[in-house]
Amino acid sequence: MSNENLESKRWFIAIAAIIMQLCLGTVYAWSVFKKPLMGAHHWAETETQMAFIIFMFVVGIAAAFGGTLVDKKGPRFVATTGGILFGLGTLLSGFADQIGSLAVLYLGYGLIGGLGNGFCYVTPIATLIRWFPDKRGLVTGLAVMGFGFGAFFMGQIAPKMIIAYKGGMTASGVAATFYIWGFIFLVLVMGAAQLFKNPPTGWLPAGFTPPTTTVSAAESFTFGDAAKTPQWWMLWAMLFLNVSAGLGLISQLSPIAQDLYKPLTDPKLSPENLIKVLATAGGSVVAYSAIFNGLGRLFWARLSDTIGRKAVFATMFATQAVIYALVATGFISGYYLFLVAACYLLSCYGGGFATMPAFAADSFGPGYIGKVYGFMLTAWACAGVAGPLVFAQMKRSEALLVAAGLLCIGLVITLVFKRPERKKA
Repeated sequence: MSNENLESKRWFIAIAAIIMQLCLGTVYAWSVFKKPLMGAHHWAETETQMAFIIFMFVVGIAAAFGGTLVDKKGPRFVATTGGILFGLGTLLSGFADQIGSLAVLYLGYGLIGGLGNGFCYVTPIATLIRWFPDKRGLVTGLAVMGFGFGAFFMGQIAPKMIIAYKGGMTASGVAATFYIWGFIFLVLVMGAAQLFKNPPTGWLPAGFTPPTTTVSAAESFTFGDAAKTPQWWMLWAMLFLNVSAGLGLISQLSPIAQDLYKPLTDPKLSPENLIKVLATAGGSVVAYSAIFNGLGRLFWARLSDTIGRKAVFATMFATQAVIYALVATGFISGYYLFLVAACYLLSCYGGGFATMPAFAADSFGPGYIGKVYGFMLTAWACAGVAGPLVFAQMKRSEALLVAAGLLCIGLVITLVFKRPERKKA
């Protein structure tokens, strides 16, 4: 295939990656489903939240092993497998609501859905890094931007679907919503997976020469070599700290927004209409912050191509720590002010996911990036437990201050980070 055809092919792969990530990112609208499930089945906060905690832990572990499989089996196989699992997990989540079973919800949403999502998440990132050595920040930002935008669509559509199907096959209306989306995921994710393929060995875009400030493909660290360096663990910690704070907030976005919106609601509203108003208010924060989750992935990753990955992470850590502290202490307390804060915080959360793959590739090379970055996503798994659990168990103000503290630690690690010495050929 000519170089011109390969140039075109890589952009088709990028489009397929965005479509796939849009579907995967709908999981960030979890808080929209939580209250209807709790109300319909009288489940407690922590036991309901456990479905999301299991999902986030599994997705990080699955991404780690998925990255290894991408290097061995190729991206199409891994993405197709992930698409099947993610679709089936969503369908099983609907069945869990229909029969009122937490165990089935943990199995479907948490385990099977998490496995599928993790396999699919890492595949386009590892593939696009190889296809776009000249635009690493931009292209990974574009791909995972879709992941951020997925929650926008779900946050806007799901509350209306839940209300529309309420009183049908289940009291909550969640089951029908999950069934419909499960079939959509099976079609779109599996379809996008068929376009994934690695570039020919040694291929580079026309006119591109790898910069001397990054590690080339020939000098790439294996995962074993990378894991022996303190720098790999520093990047792991930076990802863990950023994601812990973000996921904790995401897990409580809708409830926090509803609590802040209550003083603005009409006291003459009937209880049923009040529930609808609050659900819409919570869903709006989830949806609008999801836009910035997506835009932030593109903005921060693209900016990192210009000012550097380290500068971007330092900026995100410092500004987030201040905003979390302001929310915790009540300086940011109104509904609309919280909406603005949530949008910025989610932009930084998404920006960390978008910038880290390029940071890892710059530091350790693209040759084994599937496994090197894939195992770095175990930080996502650990953060998926730590962040939501802290926000579920602690008072809200205390949890927000803990998040601010974690981000301060991340800032310190970022400031002392230095790229590892190149592996000798």
